[in-house]
Amino acid sequence: MISPATRAAIDDTIDGSLSRLRRRAIDLGGGFQELADAIGRATGGGKRTRPALVAASFQAFDGDPADSSALYSIAAAFELLHTAFVVHDDVIDHDTVRRGIPNVAGEFRARARARGADAEDAALVGDAAAILAGDLLLHEASRLVALADVPADVRAGLYGLLDEAMYVSAAGELADVEHAVMPDYAEAEAVFDATFNKTAVYSFSAPLCAGALLAGAPPEALAALETEGGRLGLAFQLVDDLIGAFGSAEQAGRDEGGDLRESKRTPLIELARQTPSWARVNDALALAYTGPIAVREAQLALEESGARRSVRTLIDDTLGEVRAAVEAPAFPPAARSLLRELADRVQERIP
Repeated sequence: MISPATRAAIDDTIDGSLSRLRRRAIDLGGGFQELADAIGRATGGGKRTRPALVAASFQAFDGDPADSSALYSIAAAFELLHTAFVVHDDVIDHDTVRRGIPNVAGEFRARARARGADAEDAALVGDAAAILAGDLLLHEASRLVALADVPADVRAGLYGLLDEAMYVSAAGELADVEHAVMPDYAEAEAVFDATFNKTAVYSFSAPLCAGALLAGAPPEALAALETEGGRLGLAFQLVDDLIGAFGSAEQAGRDEGGDLRESKRTPLIELARQTPSWARVNDALALAYTGPIAVREAQLALEESGARRSVRTLIDDTLGEVRAAVEAPAFPPAARSLLRELADRVQERIP
């Protein structure tokens, strides 16, 4: 999607932000230095898909290579934004491990225990560190946009994209948590809205539009890209929901069936609720937290209800809409190819 040289330049820009954070931490001392190191570890190891989307969209809309320094800053901003959301999301989900190793909260829980804190106080320290880490990453993302060498109108547009991404994602995350704990199930429309809001804007439409905006794409192209980016993001999140229920531990980055263990009310569950098999599915989900055998029973119940197949159909239909829409005259040939490639990549992730 992007060249190794472009990816390396983006990585260098991200590393520059992390180095700045470490320099500030040295001045402030104490546990803050360890927090800066933990943030660096949290930012590493990912696929860096969102900055790649910024750069790929910039290239697809014939961006001027002379503007590449601003491109790298904006691309890096979206990776820091993503990491901030991930760190905060782990706090919300009470997770202390990511990709098989302690996350920021996990590291600082262990640090507090080693210094004599009991389990409750150590959890408080871990959550505080993770919240602060996410806050710092959000600040660094905004700072990169603020200092990017772009005209004022372009900066305003970029801030508009960042603003929309943060507000919509926060709304989606809050709704997702509320849906999980309320005794009554939310309406289907609200569940699908939360699914879209959690991921679609910040992971797809915003980075794609940011790259196109930097390249000087016209308003009609940006509007079309926002729509198709949203569809890609919805399909991506629906695939994530399938991975959270049916994917391997390697795919999910945590124990298999994590969403079932945590009783997450995703579109998969909502579609199962609309079937005659709901009573069996509901009983199986109520026990999924107890272990792998119960998780497998919940998976079988969902499979037999037809809900998994329904989600798969919805993903296929959504990606089909993207593939049809790319023929619009608003998209240059390279942008059409990019959107088709992204649709294919989303589809390939389906477990």
